[in-house]
Amino acid sequence: MLKGLAITPPAIGRISIGRVVERNGKRLPEKDDQFTLTTQVQTRDGWVLHPLDDELRKAAGGKLRSIPVQMLFNDPALNLRADYSLFDRNKGRPMCVGNGETCRRRGKDGVEQLPCPGADACGFAQGECKPYARLHALVDGGASDELGSFVLRTTSYNTIRTLAARLEYLHAVSDGNLACLPLELKLRGKSTAMSFGTPIYYVDLVLRAGLSMEQAVADAKQLAKRRREAGVDQKALDQAAHRGFANGAFEELEEDGSAVVEEFFSTGAADRAADVGACVESGLKSRLDARVAAATNRA
Repeated sequence: MLKGLAITPPAIGRISIGRVVERNGKRLPEKDDQFTLTTQVQTRDGWVLHPLDDELRKAAGGKLRSIPVQMLFNDPALNLRADYSLFDRNKGRPMCVGNGETCRRRGKDGVEQLPCPGADACGFAQGECKPYARLHALVDGGASDELGSFVLRTTSYNTIRTLAARLEYLHAVSDGNLACLPLELKLRGKSTAMSFGTPIYYVDLVLRAGLSMEQAVADAKQLAKRRREAGVDQKALDQAAHRGFANGAFEELEEDGSAVVEEFFSTGAADRAADVGACVESGLKSRLDARVAAATNRA
C-alpha cells in the first residue's frame, strides 16, 4: 500500500442537492430542492446523470426527495467523514484538515500535525475554512457493486449534525448492525432567522418508509446473521476501511478537490452570499422605513 495515499471507499457516483451554473461569466453553485444522482463524469454541460437517477425519479413520480440506501460500514465514523477543511482555491489541494483539537497542515517541510482551534478561530485560514463532510452510501438498485458507494458531499452544518446524530443513534438501536439497516436519505426543509423565511434544505437519514423501528432492527439482525453464515466478515471490512483512511493525511485528491472547491469553497459562492446579505439588509431597511412612515402618518 502506498504510504501517504488515503484509501477511500470506491465511488461509483455522486449524490447532490445542487449544481454549478454559469452566470455573468462566473461558475457559481446553485442549490436545489431535490436530489440528483450523477456519475463521476463531468462535461461542459455539467455532471452526467447516473441511470439510477431516472429510475428513482420515475418511482418517486417527479422530484427526487428521498433515496433508498444502506450503509457500507457498521462504524458511523467510517460512513460519514467530517472535518474542518481549508483548500487551495487555485489548485484544489487540501491545505489543512482538522477536528477542532488537532489538524494536519501542509507546510514547506511536508505535513505537520498542529493544534486546531476550529474554523471560526483559525488565524491561518483567515475565514476560508469550513466544515466539510462526505457520506458514503450504497444506493438500492445499484447492487451490482456491493462495495461501490455514492458520495454525498456537503458543507452544511444542518446536514452534518443531523447525519452524525442519526448514524450514532441507528448504530446504537440496531446493536451495532448499522450496515444491515434498510434506510433512506430524505431531503428536509426549514426556515431560520438567518434565512428570513426562505426555506433551506438539509439531508436526513431515516428508516425506510413503511418500516417500524422494531421491524427494521429485526430485519437487520437477520441480514447480519445470513451474511455471517455466508462468510461475509463485516468487522474485517470496517478494520480495512480504518487502515485505508489512516494511510494518508488528506482524503481528497487534488483532481477531485477542484470540483469540491468550485461547488463548496469558491470565491464566487462567497461573493454571491455577500450579495444575498446585502439584498436582505436592503429589504429589511425598506420594511423598517415603511413602518416608520406609516407610524408618522398615523401620528
